[in-house]
Amino acid sequence: MRSAKIPHVSAMEPLLPEGRALSERALQLIREASALGAQLHPVTCRPVADLLRSINTYHSNLIEGHNTRPRDIERALDGNLSSNPERRSLQLEARAHVEVQRLVEARLDAEPSLRVTSPDFLCFLHRAFYERMPKSLRRVSSADGKHVRTVDPGRLRDVDVEVGRHVPPAPAALPRFLERFDEAYDPARLGGLEAVVAIAASHQRLLWIHPFLDGNGRVARLYTDACLRRAGLGGHGLWTASRGLARHRARYFGALAAADAERRNDYDGRGARSAAGLVDFCQMFLDICLDQVTFMGSLLELDGLLTRIEGYVSRRAAGGLGPRLPPEASLLIREAVLRGGFPRGDAARAAGASGRSARRIVSALVKERLLVSDTPKGPLHLGLPVHVVGFYFPQLYPEDVL
Repeated sequence: MRSAKIPHVSAMEPLLPEGRALSERALQLIREASALGAQLHPVTCRPVADLLRSINTYHSNLIEGHNTRPRDIERALDGNLSSNPERRSLQLEARAHVEVQRLVEARLDAEPSLRVTSPDFLCFLHRAFYERMPKSLRRVSSADGKHVRTVDPGRLRDVDVEVGRHVPPAPAALPRFLERFDEAYDPARLGGLEAVVAIAASHQRLLWIHPFLDGNGRVARLYTDACLRRAGLGGHGLWTASRGLARHRARYFGALAAADAERRNDYDGRGARSAAGLVDFCQMFLDICLDQVTFMGSLLELDGLLTRIEGYVSRRAAGGLGPRLPPEASLLIREAVLRGGFPRGDAARAAGASGRSARRIVSALVKERLLVSDTPKGPLHLGLPVHVVGFYFPQLYPEDVL
């Protein structure tokens, strides 16, 4: 292995790219994200956000080459684990990712001053994820296959590594690089458009540092999700960068590698790394974020969503998608979407049916989780089980995995 010794943190420079085009992309992202989900009742946004955690998990794992089917993720969250060891391990990995997302969201809400760029927070992400991982996915083999190491949750790596052509900092240098990372990207010292561009740049530089023996990609994406929330962009939880990165996986990895490269010539910035490579990565990253915000905006447009729900129930009423549902079921789901939820006593009025018929319809919808409730007699809210995702939100997952 080539020497991994890097003498100074300046080897990571530049850290903040420059360019009007990046600022324009950041401004557009802020504007479009702020409008996301504006038509939906805030309570209706909650199950969508729950769904997006699973979608984020699916695509983040897919980037790592782990294809865990959405139905298996749903079953894992319900505690229904496969008897097949490999499939079970992937379910546990997916469940760990969802749980850590929830944990991060709770910390961000409870700790307004939490520094998401700090080494402590990065180690927290790694520790929280790997503590929940099955033992089979905590083992890492050396490149020659002769050595196997177990990943220690939350611990910085203590060995030299190579990532493609990139040689990350030596283990002894990691604290210095992470300290510089925190200093450069601390949200408290950045603001406005620069803060959004910095999120893209810090994603790349965190992977360049490669602080952990394994799990750096997942930690980087969890970290980036936390940064986007902390930056105050609108549409929290209603879009995910990981879906776009997974859809453009080769482009993503190529841009990461190009930004790893050393300075090309005298016109390529003043730092040790390629300024043009970092700018290109940030442009790619922000473009992907914009694409995902626009995509989710089209799916969350109220009239279109209600039309797709009505179409789904119509097909069920015709017996084309399994057990029949009465056509009036769409009226109850519509009520949940528009109002965020409704008391069970309102079901008869909303469905235009007798009390007995309304109770029967509610029972059928609750059984399939098309409507959900916190208690047996509590208000009814929108449910989004995996089997309806392809109808309510087409193309959110690849069709062949649903």
